[in-house]
Formats: sequence, C-alpha cells, structure tokens
Amino acid sequence: MVAQHNQVVRVHQTGGPDVLLPEFVSVPLPHRGEVLVRQEAIGVNFIDTYFRSGLYKFPDLPAIPGMEGAGVVEAVGADVVGLSVGDRVAYAGVLGGYAQYRLIAADRLVVLPDGLSTEVAASVMLRGLSAYMLLWQVHRVREGESILVYAPAGGVGQLLCQWGHYLGARVIGVTSSEHKAQIARACGAADVLVGMDNLPERVRELTQGAMVPVVYDSIGRATFETSLSCLAPRGLMVSYGNASGPVTGVDVGVLAAKGSLYLTRPTLSSYIGTRPALEAAAQELFAMLEQGALRPAIGQRFALAEAHKAHEALEAGTTTGSTILLP
Repeated sequence: MVAQHNQVVRVHQTGGPDVLLPEFVSVPLPHRGEVLVRQEAIGVNFIDTYFRSGLYKFPDLPAIPGMEGAGVVEAVGADVVGLSVGDRVAYAGVLGGYAQYRLIAADRLVVLPDGLSTEVAASVMLRGLSAYMLLWQVHRVREGESILVYAPAGGVGQLLCQWGHYLGARVIGVTSSEHKAQIARACGAADVLVGMDNLPERVRELTQGAMVPVVYDSIGRATFETSLSCLAPRGLMVSYGNASGPVTGVDVGVLAAKGSLYLTRPTLSSYIGTRPALEAAAQELFAMLEQGALRPAIGQRFALAEAHKAHEALEAGTTTGSTILLP
C-alpha cells in the first residue's frame, strides 16, 4: 500500500543551500502515461545547484529539484506499457527527484538489471549517461588519443577516466589536490596534473608538443581560456559544467587564433531525448557496469531532509565520487 505522506525537499525561492526545505505533501497519483515511483536513492549533481541558485530556471515555484533517482514502481497510469508494479527502475534528466515518491513519464524510465542496486543506479544514471554522451557522441574517443579531463575525482570525472581508459585513450586529469589525483589514477588516468599553474605548458610537455584533440571542462568560467590553450589545432572544447560559474562573453575570434577550434556546450537531454536514444545509451552503460569497466563510487550519503548539507559539500569541493540522498 502506498503511504499517505510524501517527504519532499522544495525550493520556494532560489538562493543558497538554505532554501532547500524538507516538507510533507500528498502522494501523487499517476495520470495517463505516468508512473509513480517509490524512490530508494536519489542522485545529487551540480545541475541541482544551478537550479537551486537560479542560474537555471525552474518551470515554476515552488519546485522540487533533482534530476536522477532509482526505486520501485508503486502504481502505473493508463496506457503504460512495459512497466509493472514492483519493477525496479531508474531515470536521469527529469526534474522532481528530491522526493520519497515521484511521478514520471513512463518513457523516461529504464528497468534495472538484476545485479544493479538502486543506490548505485541513482549514483550513476545521470553521470554515466553523460560520460557515454561525452566519450561516444560529442567526441568519439579513439584508442591512443590523449584527452584532458577536469575534476577527474568527481562523479562524472571518475567515469570519464574509467571509460576513457577502457577505450584505450590516454586520460590526462586536472585536479586540485594530490588526494584527488590518487583517486583519478586509480580510475585509469595516465597522468594527473595538480593545480592550474602553467597548465598548457605542462600539457604540451606530456604530449610532446601535440596538445590534445578534446578537453572535457566541467569547471566553466575559471578554466575556459586555459582549456582552449591546451587544444591541438581543430580541437574540440567541450564545456559541460559551471562549477566556477557560467562562461560568458566568448570572443569567437579566439577560436580562430588558437587553431580553428570547435566549441560545444552539450546537454544530455539533446542526446537521450527520444526513447530509442535513451534505451541505447542505458544499454551501453549497463553493459559497462556489468563488465566491471565502470566502478561508480558513492562518496557521500545524506538523508533526504539533509539535502542542504549535500549541496554545501558539493559546492565546497569536498566531495569525491557520487553523492546520493536516502529517503
């Protein structure tokens, strides 16, 4: 039987972590094409902080943040095919995650393999599908290539190191401490550079002057220009995060001056927006998890009501691996 009360974390006005308020609301009922999921674990990602702060806009307020979770189907609406009560499911990229019970369109859910726990699924869906997008679709990484990865000890960064290593790439990580560098090396990074000082020169030395064909930059404003200077001619700058703030005021002439560079700001929704695309990406992700090529690490667990503490830790840069909330 579905519970009568639903614990959620809502935002009534954007701002700092203190605007994340634990509340109790009614358990919703699924409409046509929807599924009610009792969540067992919820992923916390930097994109959640962007919505909370107002950098990204909620459709309306009050709003429930969160883009990733996993749990058990509790009820299905009319015309739902392929899902039944009791199925273990997960999703990524759909707002409304910070809740014990949530509604979600059936076509945004994937059924979990038997060997994959809901905690691991909640820690890896958004990050894992993002890593697949970055390494396979935004830029198809080839064996023998050198790739530059920022924040290689973070949730996405660890998966980029592991998956990139599996594909035969030489992963060069950029991080802030030797402790995080050790984590990145354990995930397959061949070289890890600590600190930003003289970064292009150090990349030039590591690559014998060739530089790299692609940079995966999740930091944003603070690293953007430095990242461009690490690219080989006609290289691709992939700006996929704003940890230090959004990149603004880009002079496209700089792309020409630095060697006819390419620049992209990908979003996962553009790559898994259709049901076939979501299923294909999820199958690749699950296969890599089953093989052991990807080893997602849950670095932090918080109670759902302590979502503000999770955001504080994430923004302070003290987290490693993935962070999850437990209802």
